[in-house]
Amino acid sequence: MADSKKKRGAADRALIALSESYEVAYWSKKFKVTPAKLKAAVKKVGHSAKKVEAYFGEQRHKAADRARIAVSQPYEVRYWSNKFKVTPARLKAAVAEVGHSSKKVGAYLAKKTMKKKAAQKAVKKTAAKRKAA
Repeated sequence: MADSKKKRGAADRALIALSESYEVAYWSKKFKVTPAKLKAAVKKVGHSAKKVEAYFGEQRHKAADRARIAVSQPYEVRYWSNKFKVTPARLKAAVAEVGHSSKKVGAYLAKKTMKKKAAQKAVKKTAAKRKAA
């Protein structure tokens, strides 16, 4: 925004002036981002407040979308099954059980493998006792 009220117009209110520190503080607080992120966004999409707001909305959406497992996409099933070291069928079953969140699926699969390992240890201990007897 221009400092002079005579020069300030309606179009000027919709623009973000990086040269004014109070504007950077205002817009970064409004968009709930750091001033550095605001400056980077303005450089990327321009000084329009609407464009910058849309850019931040897109970034948040992308971040949320990355953490979801899309079972309908074969490449995603392949990626996540390799990452969790399970078969695609087990991955699909886990997604059906706990939902599409990669964090929840990872925790669910980790619990299952812990139970499996504990059961294997118990079998080994009983086998060792039988051999010793």
